Amino acid sequence: MSNSSSISHFLLLALADTRQLQLLHFCLLLGISLAALLGNGLIISAVACGHHLHTPMFFFLLNLALSDLGSICTTVPKAMHNSLWDTTTISYTGCAAQVFFFLFFISAEYFLLTIMCYDRYVSICKPLHYGSLLGSRACVHMAAAAWASAFLNALLHTANTFSLPLCHGNVLGQFFCEIPQILKLSCSKSHRRELRLLALSAFLVSGCFVFIVFSYVQIFRAVLRIPTEQGRHKAFSTCLPHLAVVTLFFSTGIFAHLKPASISSPSLDLVLSVLYSVVPPSLNPLIYSLRNQELKAAVRRLMNVWFRNH
Repeated sequence: MSNSSSISHFLLLALADTRQLQLLHFCLLLGISLAALLGNGLIISAVACGHHLHTPMFFFLLNLALSDLGSICTTVPKAMHNSLWDTTTISYTGCAAQVFFFLFFISAEYFLLTIMCYDRYVSICKPLHYGSLLGSRACVHMAAAAWASAFLNALLHTANTFSLPLCHGNVLGQFFCEIPQILKLSCSKSHRRELRLLALSAFLVSGCFVFIVFSYVQIFRAVLRIPTEQGRHKAFSTCLPHLAVVTLFFSTGIFAHLKPASISSPSLDLVLSVLYSVVPPSLNPLIYSLRNQELKAAVRRLMNVWFRNH
């Protein structure tokens, strides 16, 4: 029997068994991470430099891009390192840091998506009150509340998880450190406190999900009452990117953690974990830029300025 005080490192799940596949996975992760860095970096730069984009919707989009960058930079570099150097180890403190930052950025993204849903709701259902409900101070306060709540959530879960005695070795069935995998290593009754904390977080997540669903019901009802087809199309086009990002975020995360045990397997778990931890941060910039003409124009101007200067 071992406990957490005697564990100096954890063993992560290898992405592949053969050296050729490991190098292939390294190249794939490198391409995905570069795409995420480029896409989110362009959004952050375009919104920060484009004064006409200093609106609540783009302010929250900038914060979402920051959370996407943070989440992919938390998990992918270590996975790339392990694939390139044919190792699976991560230090105890490195694992704790990875758990904290991944929870922090994922929680922030979830809260920001909820706030962005409120922004779309006010914009379409209460357009006359948009300026008063979503002024610059209110937007800053909401974004700060999202980041602070995410920090508190990540801190509580990380501190609680790594205070548990670990009695079942140090092998994690995941390519990055994740709380459910660490709980499997804890002593039989010692992880109940963390399970209660996870239940509380699940309740809060469910509350945000219900709010998003209710908001979109109201949004679609308001859009259908718009008399002109052009007006309906414009209203829908402002909601579709957010709805697509929310759907991608929820579907991958929920299926990865709530799939039936009968279909669970190491290879499927690995694919699903990549889908919910790596794919959304890479696709979010593409989803938003494809449907938003203002953002595409700002990115083009930014790239033109960069090419002229270089």
